[in-house]
Amino acid sequence: MSQSAAHVSDFLKKNDRDRYFASLFLSDEVRSDVQALYAFAADISQVRARVSEPAPGEIRLQWWNDLLEGTEHGAAMANPLAEALLAAVDRYDLPITPLRRLIAAHRFDLYDDPMPDINAFEGYAGETSSILYQFACLMVNRGNDPGTADAAGHMGVAHALVDQLYAMPISAGRGQIVLPWRLFEERGATQADYLSGKASEAIVAATTELRAVARQHLVAARAALSGLSPQIRRVFVHSVVLETRLAALELHAALPFVPPRDEADWRRLARMMWWSLGRGRKD
Repeated sequence: MSQSAAHVSDFLKKNDRDRYFASLFLSDEVRSDVQALYAFAADISQVRARVSEPAPGEIRLQWWNDLLEGTEHGAAMANPLAEALLAAVDRYDLPITPLRRLIAAHRFDLYDDPMPDINAFEGYAGETSSILYQFACLMVNRGNDPGTADAAGHMGVAHALVDQLYAMPISAGRGQIVLPWRLFEERGATQADYLSGKASEAIVAATTELRAVARQHLVAARAALSGLSPQIRRVFVHSVVLETRLAALELHAALPFVPPRDEADWRRLARMMWWSLGRGRKD
């Protein structure tokens, strides 16, 4: 592994442990490129947490946008993550527009406007999560269309919903409502209760419905995996972790602002290994 690839791998391991673990089940040939994609997404998704106000976050997102447009390519030489991402884009001839849409979607994170509704959330999830599955599949398939649009679409929404349900106390503590607010509002929830972490009956009812939506997407994603090659299916190895977390959330339904304790790393890896051995073997 090159020094640049090692830097990217270490960055991903520290900033998105789940996707780092998932990347370990891919072939040596493609792993570093997929890790560069995931690390880029991790850097973008954490901009809100690293700034105290929107302006510095906007500057950081614009830097990435300019890099992808080609106006800041010289800066990539001083940034191993940027260099690795651009190399992966060139190697697989990946389209730039979806990556720019990912950046644009994360501008929502910088402000405190609530996520309007489920359609808006699914659009956000598609541009920030589903695209990662789709691009990883493109890389594994050597830049050719792998026929994974449905699987990636559903898995991305399920992934985003489960992550945000787990992150409710963190996002609420920052004054954010990332989950679709209309669904909460229609059940009588107030923003004051949500942002203060009060598990009102309305908030419990809304999160129950969102878990059902997440499960529907997860089931649909798994159904879409059945016709894919073993190599492509391994991109979706994280689904087994999502399944476990969703079940844990269901057991703690009355405590939406106190998410269940996550599994130890070795348990997550063991689940992924078992799933990979089953889903990844030749049909």
